[in-house]
Amino acid sequence: MPESKTRIIVGITGASGSIYAVKLLEQLKALRVETHLVMSSAARRVIPMETGITPETVAAMADFQYSPEDIAAAISSGSFRTAGMVIIPCSMRSMSEIACGVTSSLLTRAADVVLKEHRRLVLVVRETPLHLGHLRSMTALAEMGAIIAPPVPAMYTRPQTIDDIVLQTVGRVLDLLGIESEQTIRWNGTSVSN
Repeated sequence: MPESKTRIIVGITGASGSIYAVKLLEQLKALRVETHLVMSSAARRVIPMETGITPETVAAMADFQYSPEDIAAAISSGSFRTAGMVIIPCSMRSMSEIACGVTSSLLTRAADVVLKEHRRLVLVVRETPLHLGHLRSMTALAEMGAIIAPPVPAMYTRPQTIDDIVLQTVGRVLDLLGIESEQTIRWNGTSVSN
């Protein structure tokens, strides 16, 4: 019997911007998308510092969660079908590991699997400024089929709060994953609309 529910892998690294992951998980839950979460150990430290939310609370937002050491997890195999993976936020370390084919954790292994299976891999990279090594890794990943999507604010939406900025980025990530959300504000040529 074919699986009918959309299934997405969500990776969270220790890069700044964990609120993006929290809001993405909330949106995916509201949209009834099956989520498979893996958080790096650094993410588990950063999340409470930036958001005041415990890693356990974030993990509970996902349908399934895995330890980054669990190399035998379902998401480590290409035979486990998904619509793709997003790493949000994505650290330069994780991005570089994926670009080089290094799979030192479940997070980077799952991303490697998504690439080899020609599924969507969206990397919400969080770093600035970028040096040549970062740019070369991004180029290599783009050539492999990954989508590099830094969280750049869309000012045409006239955001009033940080939450407005975060939710617009999350909406764009959902677009990149092929998931429709009515909350995404869109430019229509002369103004914005939902």
